[in-house]
Amino acid sequence: MTIPQYPLPPGRAAIHDPAIVEDRGTYYIFGTHRRCARSTDLVHWERFENNLSRNPESVLGGIWEAWPKQPENPDLNGNTWAPDVIWNPVMGKWCMYLSVNGHDFRSVIVLLTADRLDGDWTYVGPVVYSGFDRANVENTDVPRVLGDDSARDLPDRYLSLKDTRINAIDAAPIMCEHGEMWMSVGSWFGGIWMFRLDPTTGLRDYTAAYPYVKDACDPYYGVKVAGGYWNSGEGSYFVRKNGWWYLFLSYGWLGTTGGYQIRIFRSKHLTGPYVDQNGNPAICAGEIPDNLTKDTGVRLTSSVLWSGGPDRIGSVEVSQGHNSVLHRRSDGRLFLTYHTRFIEREGEDYETHIRELLPTEDGWLVAAPYEYQGQVATPPTHPTGRPDTCSSDDAPGPWTAKAAHPSWLSGDYELVRHDPHTFYNGERDADGEFVGINRPETITLQPDGRVTSGGAVSFFDTPEANLPRSTDGPAVRGTWRMLGDCGPAGVRCCDTDMAITLDGVTYTGVFAELPRETDGRMTLTFSAIGGNRTIWGARLT
Repeated sequence: MTIPQYPLPPGRAAIHDPAIVEDRGTYYIFGTHRRCARSTDLVHWERFENNLSRNPESVLGGIWEAWPKQPENPDLNGNTWAPDVIWNPVMGKWCMYLSVNGHDFRSVIVLLTADRLDGDWTYVGPVVYSGFDRANVENTDVPRVLGDDSARDLPDRYLSLKDTRINAIDAAPIMCEHGEMWMSVGSWFGGIWMFRLDPTTGLRDYTAAYPYVKDACDPYYGVKVAGGYWNSGEGSYFVRKNGWWYLFLSYGWLGTTGGYQIRIFRSKHLTGPYVDQNGNPAICAGEIPDNLTKDTGVRLTSSVLWSGGPDRIGSVEVSQGHNSVLHRRSDGRLFLTYHTRFIEREGEDYETHIRELLPTEDGWLVAAPYEYQGQVATPPTHPTGRPDTCSSDDAPGPWTAKAAHPSWLSGDYELVRHDPHTFYNGERDADGEFVGINRPETITLQPDGRVTSGGAVSFFDTPEANLPRSTDGPAVRGTWRMLGDCGPAGVRCCDTDMAITLDGVTYTGVFAELPRETDGRMTLTFSAIGGNRTIWGARLT
């Protein structure tokens, strides 16, 4: 992976596979190749160093020599991947889980601890291995987990890349709502697996046993939660909010033209089963060619070119992925943190970007349409700065002083659809436009609840009589409404929840005012999910 050479704007960070964590009002990001940065506002970042970045051999040299190092990859510096960091209250330590990567998937995730996030790290030990075979399995903890006899007669599934020969990368430690510690591990091809940790040591809990159940559970790697069968899916991350566990996965490949993208599933239980909005399971039942263009998983973001930003082809985000999520302590808000590449930057250059995540009334999470710039998503406010009241010409009410009124939420909006079937691949279509760049269409949210677009339309619906007719005005595409009416008074409990039915699909979403990326102007937006798809809207004036 090439270290970015593109000049970063002041305050920008370029951390690949970013893991975000908070301590005492300061935010920290740790990423691949031991790069790290900190911020007090989630906008302005500064790099800092520690003993891992200065001298990784002094910390990781022993385990590097013992397992991953091979003639094909003799340099430790390029083989420290995708850490994640969590506070362990039992140990009273910050715990970092880091992949030390080897050729042919001979990798190991190790635990390091620190007293301070901006301090030095102490090596503790290995947590989970991959890439073992019958000749070298004795050099791992597999015999301790499976038993000596089972390890010596290693099952064939650990030798199959379409079964359980995974790569021990992308650790995601989790503290569940009951106080147990778990960790997911996985790889692009072998699926995502999860096993329990011992909170007193931060290492594997060797008292936990898992039966072998094909495509569901493995004695060494634990519970299967997603992927498998050589289908793309990596960088798992888990978040609990409003009674749901959300699983984030990155489909595709991380290169500029690789279609890297974030998809989301949910479950009532940490260990699953995880499904998308249409009920499709996160676990694969077999090979799915080009699964990054299929309908499993809800795609959260895509490559967008629109007036609020990005508004230049060179600044369009492509290959967005390997996210983490900050659950901010001060207000409970969620922030999606990911790396992204760009069309016109050479050398696989990348940046770290952050967007707020917004919960919908039906229990899903959607991403804010604009990158976070220090202003959280706020409920809509009256254009004149004062609350509105109903008149006989207004939409049904009455409306309370704090309730958003349809008459001032209506207007012309840019609408972007996050198409799960396409991605930027460097090719152009017949019109010369890049494939996979989602451009907006204009729709109008009418005060009476209709959704329209365009002008009057002439059409034939009785071809045998050859009788043309035209609409009286713009064609109706659907309807929209605010959610949360409660009781005969018509008083709503929320100023943001909304639903929009567009071309036969109903989306549930959130209205929010956000600053545009291009000029910082506060703009009314919506983010919504429906039919296993997500959409963004931004008012034009």
